[in-house]
Amino acid sequence: MTRQSHHSLQFLGAAGTVTGSRYLVETADQRILVDCGLFQGYKQLRERNWAAFPVAPASIDTVLLTHAHLDHAGYLPALVKQGFNGRILCTQATYELSQLLLPDSGHLLEEEARYAKRKGYSRHSEPLPLYTEDDAMACLKRFEGRPFGETQVLAPGISARFLPAGHILGAAQIALNIDGQRLHFTGDLGRATDSLMRAPAPFEGADLLVCESTYGNRRHPVADAEAELAPVIKRVAARGGVIVIPAFAVGRAQGLMLHIARLRQRGEIPRVPVYLNSPMAINATDLYHRHHDEHHVTDAECHAMYELATMVRSAEESKALNLQRGPMIIISASGMLSGGRVLHHLQAFGQDSRNAILLAGYQAGGTRGAALIRGERTLRIFGQSVPINAEVVAMESFSGHADSEELLAWLGTAPPPAITYITHGEPDAADALRVRITHELGWACRVPEHLERVPLNPRSSP
Repeated sequence: MTRQSHHSLQFLGAAGTVTGSRYLVETADQRILVDCGLFQGYKQLRERNWAAFPVAPASIDTVLLTHAHLDHAGYLPALVKQGFNGRILCTQATYELSQLLLPDSGHLLEEEARYAKRKGYSRHSEPLPLYTEDDAMACLKRFEGRPFGETQVLAPGISARFLPAGHILGAAQIALNIDGQRLHFTGDLGRATDSLMRAPAPFEGADLLVCESTYGNRRHPVADAEAELAPVIKRVAARGGVIVIPAFAVGRAQGLMLHIARLRQRGEIPRVPVYLNSPMAINATDLYHRHHDEHHVTDAECHAMYELATMVRSAEESKALNLQRGPMIIISASGMLSGGRVLHHLQAFGQDSRNAILLAGYQAGGTRGAALIRGERTLRIFGQSVPINAEVVAMESFSGHADSEELLAWLGTAPPPAITYITHGEPDAADALRVRITHELGWACRVPEHLERVPLNPRSSP
């Protein structure tokens, strides 16, 4: 039996769903985990977060992390808590963002457990968080930031490189070489024309490709973000309303502030108060000033977007916002209305028809954001049914993900891999991208099943 015959890839997450990215690469003597994300959205997916990890965490040698979003990094504190004691390698900006994101995630999980106990809406008498802020701080001790493009030797015959993905600060594609066999993981690919980030690095080719498909069945609208945003702000402000914008703390919040600042500077919107109510988003905004090499926003515009908003840091300041009257704009995490301070704003302002809820990013199935897009007007929030009478506006032009056309264009720059696996997408999106890659590029391509293990023998048929 050859050494290469021991090699395998197992899809521990993001197979048939757009969350929980986890890919396990095994050789005869190494286990490498690419991403370690939380499952979000539908309850049956969220319950996977509480299941035993499919392999013993202590048996994993290295984690390679594409970027600092919870669906890719959010399970890491739980992995460490369960015994993982290896290295977590990522880009420097991802490390810095993780120092903000993971403790914040642990804090929110603790807060939600305490709130559920106090309000009595948990089915558990003593609801516990998946992990705590202290667990997250312990996890961060295992992180090591690495430069883009530099070869990282993981073990004899095994190396990896981080390549720009253009999604958020630090976001990387991962090119993994195992005994001469090339594996490539896209992570989340950004757009060639993103308002903040530089374009993803071109695909260099691989024997095996794992490609995301978040927007595998969609094309982003041609209209630019500011042309979409301006009329919403004007009409809601004119009726004295509040615009609540759920926004991912890293990437989306900064893009929104950039566009609002530009519109205000040109006099295209009224100068209504803007509040950034997310301590993590506030701190993440600082990082954009330190990583100009990864984005194309000028220093002056960085300052303008930072100075645009009143920064809301404390819980008391957040509660006080709910007592204010419009017009005003509140940008607050989380982006899919899955938790955090934005839920309290939704309770306070969602019931008034003068107000608006602006959804400016992808909404995974099973989330409150997806329910609003679907037309539902009653949401369960903190164990209560809350009627939503506010105007609901969905804007795809703010997406930080490549759409189907951009994915095909990025793929088409390289020779065909022996096999391409389509992951990190809802079933219809993943299958639509599979069909297009198969028929338009002529590549061998399939959508894997959850927990499926495939041999790393790229010349065998799919």
